[in-house]
Amino acid sequence: MTTPTDLSPVVVTGGAGAIGAVLARKVAATGRLVHVIDNLSSGRRDRLSDLEAKGTVQFHQHDLRESAGLTEIFRGAGEVWHFAANPNIQKGTENPRLDLEHGTLATAHVLEAARHAGVPRILFASSSVVYGLPTVFPTPESYGPLLPQSQYGASKLASEALISAYSYSYGIRSWIFRFANIVGPGMSHGVIYDFLRKLQRDPTRLEVLGDGKQAKSYLWVDDCIDAMCLAEERTQEPVNVFNLGTEQQVPVREIAERVVRAFGGRARIEYTGGAQGWTGDIPQQLLSVARIHALGWRPRFDSSAVVDKAIETGRAELGL
Repeated sequence: MTTPTDLSPVVVTGGAGAIGAVLARKVAATGRLVHVIDNLSSGRRDRLSDLEAKGTVQFHQHDLRESAGLTEIFRGAGEVWHFAANPNIQKGTENPRLDLEHGTLATAHVLEAARHAGVPRILFASSSVVYGLPTVFPTPESYGPLLPQSQYGASKLASEALISAYSYSYGIRSWIFRFANIVGPGMSHGVIYDFLRKLQRDPTRLEVLGDGKQAKSYLWVDDCIDAMCLAEERTQEPVNVFNLGTEQQVPVREIAERVVRAFGGRARIEYTGGAQGWTGDIPQQLLSVARIHALGWRPRFDSSAVVDKAIETGRAELGL
């Protein structure tokens, strides 16, 4: 997507997921063929079925833990957008091999396929959790040391390191995006979705993990994809690292109250206590987005508006 005249195919791993599918649609709209790779463990093929029918998307059901066949899919591609990963931090804590295999190993296989196929660019969906428990807010991309608190965070950081090494060793230009909380249609995890599902099961009680003082920023998925595309167009370092988020935090307590109001205000909110909602949770997250702002990007929705949109969208999708 670096130039309007570039018509080379694009590979999107995890392209049947809620974020990857938005990117796949955006790329397909430019006239480029999109190869979507997804194992469908959490993604849904029907998100792109209309584009498959038109021939603008070719779907490959493939588990990235296996490297066989990837190079042929990648051959001729102008870029790889690597979204595929375990989407649930808590599951990675329960099963330490999950993020190692679906994150670090999968990234290694993607990079090797890109190297052998001669793909010149890779764009990676990383996460703010690579910062661990930062002491500087807003947290800039230069913050360190990076000490993740979860297997998921460790996998994202290991993937960043591999991407950097391949960029400098083999000339693959890369973009690494450290996401705040990305929300939008079709999400199947995260605090807003979890609250909606809990109230769907029991509209009289909402359990909140932690003390409710956890506060993070929220970015709407379309704004996230727009920022990624703009960064690719306007930066050309061997490795380009960007935080993506908004400049505001929303406390979990406030999200709980908004969800309860959306259900008629009858539910009793109960907190389990403690600063962390679960092992590996990052209670306070606010990224510095000055670097992406300097390129001319601004989100259409602030964190508060994003939370409200996510509640409304989630209620409709769950039939509430």
